[in-house]
Amino acid sequence: MEFWNATLGSGFILVGILDDSGSPELLCATITALYTLALISNGLLFLIITMDARLHVPMYFLLGQLSLMDLLLTSVITPKAIMDYLLKDNTISFEGCALQMFLELAIGGAEDLLLAFMAYDRYVAICHPLNYTILMRPIVCWLMVATSWILAVKIALVLTITTMNYSFCKSREIRHLFCEIPPLLELACADTSSYELVVYFVGVLMLILPLSAIFFSYAWILYTVLHMPSNEGRKKALVTCSSHMTVVGMYYGALIVIYVLPSSYHNPKQDNILSVFYTIVSPALNPLIYSLRNKEVTEALRRVLGNICCHHIKRVPILHFQT
Repeated sequence: MEFWNATLGSGFILVGILDDSGSPELLCATITALYTLALISNGLLFLIITMDARLHVPMYFLLGQLSLMDLLLTSVITPKAIMDYLLKDNTISFEGCALQMFLELAIGGAEDLLLAFMAYDRYVAICHPLNYTILMRPIVCWLMVATSWILAVKIALVLTITTMNYSFCKSREIRHLFCEIPPLLELACADTSSYELVVYFVGVLMLILPLSAIFFSYAWILYTVLHMPSNEGRKKALVTCSSHMTVVGMYYGALIVIYVLPSSYHNPKQDNILSVFYTIVSPALNPLIYSLRNKEVTEALRRVLGNICCHHIKRVPILHFQT
């Protein structure tokens, strides 16, 4: 079996969903529109939460961090995929592939853990409202975010280094939207079964454990909500939690299929679609899911835009005409 020397810069060729599509122009336009929506919606939501003092509470602080992670995650993947199609150049260097894999694993892992912390925040707010300010004080919120990033970065670094240390066969085509572990291991010449088991185990820990924590949190929330005397309070709690559960379902569903299901259940086209879903579609829709059903966010948006408009009007010079 011949080997090609990736360290000399020959790199890989990404054969993603745009190359396998029957209507690549339409799909490229759709992905571009979704990426633009993700940039605007996540950037605007992060700006609103940062600028509006009324949203400086744990729930919205964590939501702002989620928007930042979504913004980073989709920016790691989407611009290159679009430019590759437009320029008809799907190559990516060995170093670029390693960097893309590391960033995707780190940001995706951090978001994975953050969603579990967001569920805990809702659990404390609904089940232990009297202790909320103590259990979710600022230092705790920052520790949640720091823990998400630190754990995710460490795991991503180990997985990336291990994956890229394999020798790859003469074929350079990665049949995937970006450099991800499962499709890249298909190009390795060595036996990767043991490492695939490690990746599977890490995937279970990083996905199933946080997801289990989310389900337990919402089980207690549902129990508490059903025993609330106020219909208005029950409705508000259910609306807030349903938005988070929708985001959890979209994000975790795709990742579980890719990293937890056995390889016999995979095919390149399916994995490409799922990757588009959690790296492009989900980041574009998450801010809309949270904001459209949240009066506090929509009111904050009006206040921030109103302040910006008023500030702009004040800076416009008034011209005085002499008669």
